[in-house]
Amino acid sequence: MAIMIKNNESWKKETLVQVVIWAVFFSVFFLQVYFNTGKLPLPFLGFLATGIVAFYINYLFLVPQFLLKKKHILYFVAVFVLLALSVTFTEIILPKPDFANHLPKPKDFPPPRDFKGPNNLRFRLGFPIFFNLILVVIGTAIKMYLEWDKNTKLQKEIENQKSNAELHFLKNQLSPHFLFNSLNSIYSLTSKKSNEAPEAVITLSELMRYMLYQADSDFVMLKDELEYVQNYLKLQRLRIANNQNVTLNVRGDVAQQKIRPLLLISFIENAFKYGTDYKGNTLVKIEITVNQNNLHFNCVNLIGNKKNDPANSGIGLQNTKERLQLLYPDQHSLEIQEADNRFMVILDLKLAV
Repeated sequence: MAIMIKNNESWKKETLVQVVIWAVFFSVFFLQVYFNTGKLPLPFLGFLATGIVAFYINYLFLVPQFLLKKKHILYFVAVFVLLALSVTFTEIILPKPDFANHLPKPKDFPPPRDFKGPNNLRFRLGFPIFFNLILVVIGTAIKMYLEWDKNTKLQKEIENQKSNAELHFLKNQLSPHFLFNSLNSIYSLTSKKSNEAPEAVITLSELMRYMLYQADSDFVMLKDELEYVQNYLKLQRLRIANNQNVTLNVRGDVAQQKIRPLLLISFIENAFKYGTDYKGNTLVKIEITVNQNNLHFNCVNLIGNKKNDPANSGIGLQNTKERLQLLYPDQHSLEIQEADNRFMVILDLKLAV
């Protein structure tokens, strides 16, 4: 429906442009003839009307039916026939305009004695052919440009709709994925009859409120996204017994910067998923540095005893990589390293302001 409305608006704009161009063309032409002759001869009206008909036959029919469908030979044959018919109509049916009296007469340079004037047959045939050919070429150029412009806009529209659909799909995947993991965290607290379980439920409600009412926007305030990350770490600390090595440091001036929602959480979630060793020790260190509209994200976690199962690892990192490609093309750099029993994610991102 949106594409149809845009095409309708484009057609109205194209029609308006043509009306203006023809109005200017006629005004200039008739003024020139009037200033040279003192009158507006009717034969010229028929001559111009023939050219306009040839223009629109080519513009509305020949180019779409032949040239745009790559029937080049048929197109050139059709144009030749169109020009021949136009000249025949001009020569046989229309009254003959007196070109000699309608063209400007140079006063200082009189024509030679043997000059026969423009009323000879060569001029009467050559000028209509040239005039109609110019209109056909102009019409073809305009139609080809408009077709190219329409296809370019349509392709961009399709790509945008595809990107939006993919982003919507990825975001919808992310929310249940996060919710299941958070519920597992709360379940572990309730199974241990921990006094911190109620606080975990309240923290989860804050997280879900953010995801339902703010994360559905194209952009969110960076400070809100960082608060969401802090609440997520708070929930994880409640679940983890040995949480002294779970840290989050935010540096820099967080003011009016904006970021795409739920962009960092997959990296952090992945860190907690695999950041506990067989002794129950957890190491997750997150550093976020904000420098004007640049964000530097560094997340390091211990590689624990849980093995990564590609078939059951959820969307996780792959989701975030795809979102980064769609949302921040040429505006981010992502580096993932694994060394010394540590897993590191380094992300540099250009923020919106």
